[in-house]
Amino acid sequence: MGSMAQKSVLMLCGEFMEAYETIVPLYFLQAFSVSVHCVSPGRKTGDKCVMAAHDLLGLEIYSELVVDHLTLNANFHEVIPEQYDAIIIPGGRFTELLSTDEKCVSMVARFAELGKIILTSCHSQLLLAAAGILARGMKCTAFESMKPFIELSGGSWWQQPGVQTVFDITECVMDGKFISTLGWPTLGNTLRVLLESIGSKITCSKETQPSLLFLIGDCVEDYSINVPFKAFQALGCKVDAVSPNKKKGDKCATIVHDLEEGRQLPTEKSSHNFYVTVAWEDVSVDDYDCIVVPGGRSPELLVMNDKAVGLIKKFVEKGKFVAAIGMGNWLLAATGALKKKRCASGYGTKVAVKVAGGQILESEQCVTDDKLVTAATTSDLPAFVHALSTALGLSVVF
Repeated sequence: MGSMAQKSVLMLCGEFMEAYETIVPLYFLQAFSVSVHCVSPGRKTGDKCVMAAHDLLGLEIYSELVVDHLTLNANFHEVIPEQYDAIIIPGGRFTELLSTDEKCVSMVARFAELGKIILTSCHSQLLLAAAGILARGMKCTAFESMKPFIELSGGSWWQQPGVQTVFDITECVMDGKFISTLGWPTLGNTLRVLLESIGSKITCSKETQPSLLFLIGDCVEDYSINVPFKAFQALGCKVDAVSPNKKKGDKCATIVHDLEEGRQLPTEKSSHNFYVTVAWEDVSVDDYDCIVVPGGRSPELLVMNDKAVGLIKKFVEKGKFVAAIGMGNWLLAATGALKKKRCASGYGTKVAVKVAGGQILESEQCVTDDKLVTAATTSDLPAFVHALSTALGLSVVF
């Protein structure tokens, strides 16, 4: 990935933080060797914070679904703001609690005094108001319910013009060292701005930026679609998601697997909806450099669909890149894409890989074999994003 100076980012966490706005930047930054310390007031390394998915499920306001947990990897009381390049505060209800915590508010204020990058999302702009940072007339965006509080705090409210659908919501706001975003729809562009703000340069060894197609269905695993999808958007790639029986704008339900104490297998929980970006009949293999099959339960659905199996075969026949995460190997096995190939595999696809003629590298999180890139589990997503971006000729250098 080129020469790298170690960069370090602090993520301020708490109970019921938005899972999407936590995991996507965490795994994305880790993919490019940025150290991310996740802390929460009153908690230490190894403690957990529950995460929630917020989505519009037919009510007048979003619903909150408890999904899984984040394990903290640093101690709140040991944080020294001078040692970090930026602080990220995801959205979620925890910001209401932290906005009344004197130590949290002082920490955010200190990052501002030091001229460090501060990234807030959706509802976490409440911490900026509590710290008095908005009083300078700072331009800021957030979830729309935050508008009166931003303006009452002396901030200047901004909303992206011309938004008609979720696909139109793309922009974040940067005012000085402060980056604010509406939430998950803008994370691709927001992460690109964050990378550039902490001194990165994104380069591509190819003549044109790579383009990726994600093949999904209902019950696709939330993180294994959202993390790489937003990561490659941030890297400047054309990224689409297609599903055999859905049209552009249709939703695919996602799931998260949460390993609870005392259980042999993780609990499956409903999470965010994901929006298909292109209709099946509009997809041409020649328009893409790579097809990605995320994990979850959707590969079991897709393996029964001749159109999905046929699409993978076309990518293989044309010498394109093919990638899979977790249970995505189930679909690749059925298409012959794993025959005589080395790959990573979780326990759920080991039999499928073996009977399909693949070779499992047991100790590897992520394996690249020619134009095949596979990751064993969702926890291996940082390694997967790094490996696939490298294979596609992309570099992030600090």
